[in-house]
Amino acid sequence: MSAPGDSDRIVVPLKHRQFVAATVLGLLSAAAPARAELVFFASGRSLSVKSHKADGNSLIIALRTGGEVTCDRSLVTHIEPDEVPYPEPEEVRLKPDTTDSGSTDDRGVRLQPDQPYSEIIEKIAAEHGVDAKLVKALIQVESAFQPNAKSRKGAMGLMQLMPRTARQYALADPFDARANIEAGIRHLKSLLDRFPVKLALAAYNAGESAVQRFGGVPPYAETRAYVTRILSLAAN
Repeated sequence: MSAPGDSDRIVVPLKHRQFVAATVLGLLSAAAPARAELVFFASGRSLSVKSHKADGNSLIIALRTGGEVTCDRSLVTHIEPDEVPYPEPEEVRLKPDTTDSGSTDDRGVRLQPDQPYSEIIEKIAAEHGVDAKLVKALIQVESAFQPNAKSRKGAMGLMQLMPRTARQYALADPFDARANIEAGIRHLKSLLDRFPVKLALAAYNAGESAVQRFGGVPPYAETRAYVTRILSLAAN
């Protein structure tokens, strides 16, 4: 058998090679997760964003759901890559979800029936003068009543308290259901003492400084959807 030479090579036409290259590039682009950054605010909250750029004493933050917000650089402590990338959401749905059976998803406009910890919530809420139904709605949205829930941003327990907030209320074990509810209700009460209900919920999600800076619910799609969902749940 003769040694292979140039005549034995398989030649792929240029247009075919271009098609294959484009196909591979498209697959890689589709599979690649969206770039993301975590912005850490002085309030102790954090936000996953698409990107940021400096403009003098301001930061222009590109939101994952589209649009931009500008904030003073002093409100941000640091920014780092989001180690848990995920695809960009197509849209933020403020309308309630619907299940395959046609009923409304519990996360939409109805509180979960037979909520765990209901008696504890009602007792502690009454002690602090907070609407128990509002607390239940907040817990359903924050953790779906899962006491061991932990977000990628570090929020913990039923009421998804950030480490700084847990320390503020001397919460030794954020995953202890009763203790988490106690600290969470105290924190919510402190916000309700300073803001109307809608803004208190926005502050619970995005931080008090964001609410104060924007003079209302911050223009974050996540926060606006969060407030809308909790108020819908609490009203039904």
